Amino acid sequence: MDIRVPAPIEVRSAYQHCEQITRTQARNFSYGIRLLPAVKRRGLSAVYAFARRVDDIGDGSLPAAEKLAALAEARATVTALAGPAADLSGDPVLVALADAATRFALPLGAFGELIDGCEADVRGTTYATFGDLEHYCRCVAGSIGRLSLGVFGCQDPAAAAPLADALGVALQLTNILRDIREDYGTGRVYLPAEDLDRFGAVLVPGSQPELPADAALEDVVRFEAERARGWYATGLRLMPMLDRRSAASAGAMAGIYLRLLEHISASPAAALRHRLSLSTAEKAMVAARSLSGLTPAAPVRQPGAGP
Repeated sequence: MDIRVPAPIEVRSAYQHCEQITRTQARNFSYGIRLLPAVKRRGLSAVYAFARRVDDIGDGSLPAAEKLAALAEARATVTALAGPAADLSGDPVLVALADAATRFALPLGAFGELIDGCEADVRGTTYATFGDLEHYCRCVAGSIGRLSLGVFGCQDPAAAAPLADALGVALQLTNILRDIREDYGTGRVYLPAEDLDRFGAVLVPGSQPELPADAALEDVVRFEAERARGWYATGLRLMPMLDRRSAASAGAMAGIYLRLLEHISASPAAALRHRLSLSTAEKAMVAARSLSGLTPAAPVRQPGAGP
């Protein structure tokens, strides 16, 4: 990979910028990122900062056509980053990401998958089957799992990559369940139509002003939570393949989301009324347990739950 590496002072400042983005905007991931040694922490912060930029385009207030144009520009930028004499244009996020790509085996093409998923959001894509939704989850979150693995490093990347991908799917399913109400308000429905039909739930944005909180939709939430547990059970097999600090970092991220999933599963009605989250104390406790070597316990897989 022939990437122009800027001067050390510029690189140091660029990483500081990315770490500031991570501290202030990665409300859950920052607990895991801060457990890494400095070089890996900076590298993963650069990955997060560019991913955040892409997400912000997709979730922003621009008209759809302008969002798609901005996503196309982001795609061209990260594609060019892997080429000779990439133009970093003094952009601190690109400067940091370019440097990280010289230090770690980052699969930069995974950012293209993230952008694919964000384009689907902009176009208002809905999901008929779980297979459709799984593909979306692999794009927007499995991609980040594989990029994170590039920073973590391991002895058998070929075996570890599918597990990192599965963990990303688990986290994204948790996000979807957490954000049902918020997404409904912006006209987005991620729950597969086949699952809504299975339980007799109806979820059509614009058909009524408020999210319909009923027993059928609560059953869908429980069903999807059980499915997510299966993906966690697969993804958490990654932990023994990582070094101690990387396992602590990944374990803290996964543990926070898994704990959030359990809150959602225990009270689907509350999840449909408002966005559930963990307290700062809960997040800190999960991170401390991960640093001490207590990785999240893999959920018990039920037949048909997860990969």
